[in-house]
Amino acid sequence: MKRLAIITTHPIQYNAPVFRMLASDPALLIRVFYTLGKTSVDIIDKGFGKKIDWGIPLLEGYDFRFVPNTSKDPGTSYFKGVVNPTLIRELEAFQPTNLLVFGWNFKSHLKVLRHFKNKVPIYFRGDSTLLDEEKGGRLFMRRLALTWTYHYIDKAFFVGTNNKQYFLKHGVKEKNLVFAPHAVDNERFGNDLLYQEEGEKIRNQLGIPKEHTVFMFTGKFEKKKNPLLLIQAFQKLNKKESSLLLVGNGALEGELKKKAEGEPNIYFLPFQNQNKMPAIYRAGDVLVLPSSGPGETWGLCMNEAMASGLPVIASTKVGGAVDLVQESKNGFIFESCNINCLEESLQQCLNKTKEELAAMGKVSKTIIANWSFQHICEAILTEVQGK
Repeated sequence: MKRLAIITTHPIQYNAPVFRMLASDPALLIRVFYTLGKTSVDIIDKGFGKKIDWGIPLLEGYDFRFVPNTSKDPGTSYFKGVVNPTLIRELEAFQPTNLLVFGWNFKSHLKVLRHFKNKVPIYFRGDSTLLDEEKGGRLFMRRLALTWTYHYIDKAFFVGTNNKQYFLKHGVKEKNLVFAPHAVDNERFGNDLLYQEEGEKIRNQLGIPKEHTVFMFTGKFEKKKNPLLLIQAFQKLNKKESSLLLVGNGALEGELKKKAEGEPNIYFLPFQNQNKMPAIYRAGDVLVLPSSGPGETWGLCMNEAMASGLPVIASTKVGGAVDLVQESKNGFIFESCNINCLEESLQQCLNKTKEELAAMGKVSKTIIANWSFQHICEAILTEVQGK
């Protein structure tokens, strides 16, 4: 029997279902090693500014261990935030036939790559892109460092086009790249029968007129996602038959609400857990992700919205836009930070009837059906079991 050790920092809502599916395969034994430590389930999400309850089980249906983290300042935003003196010993005790490592930019994760090189096949999962690169000497040194790092892996599971280009640029050969898409629970988000009525209730409770086209933003109110640009473009649009709904929390919350003061058609909702999000998306008509970066490597809210049957407007800095948004078919891509281009995309949606927007949403559902947890599991199992 194959034994797959998975190394990642902490439980998240997009990985737990995949781990459960892998654990259900009778020919595979998995164990997940969480390297941020036990406190990782109680950490404050800096983007939302609060401890997050995702509303779905993250630690059920698979074997896992919280590896002691001795970092003086535990966290996932810096190299020395994850330090696990016992990790190598715990991995060796598990006797893995294969390793899957999420992210290299932590001291312990890089140590795992170096220690197990040429001992067992090492697979890597990351979603970095080239979208935010700045030219100069630092870029040259970064290229060298990343090329050196990735020579320790055997194969990389890439999430989409921009991620694949990133790996190729840093020395990973095409034959060692395996597509394993970024995904959400399409089945749950796609349940119109269960959530449509609830979504309409949310609109009514907010006081949004039924005939309005509702643009929506979901996620962290932070600089890289640039929600302020969306408010500005919506105000510039100045259309009485439209509304804007922003769902989330974060550092920019006060600034956004101040900017929206006196605007009767701009609405806010706080962070909603995963159980509520399928209904939340059905309170809107079009998702807008106006990110300016750096670091918007994918944009999983697009997956969620598309599975919920919405068209999408996304900026050129959103890593997943090139894969998920087909121009004029299920949405629009606009030049990042260009308020006029964003306004034009909003107007193009307003030029369409509700029925036409719903038809674009159906295209979204068709596209996103191929970006699934099942696809990720199949890719991993094929490599691990040598099928």
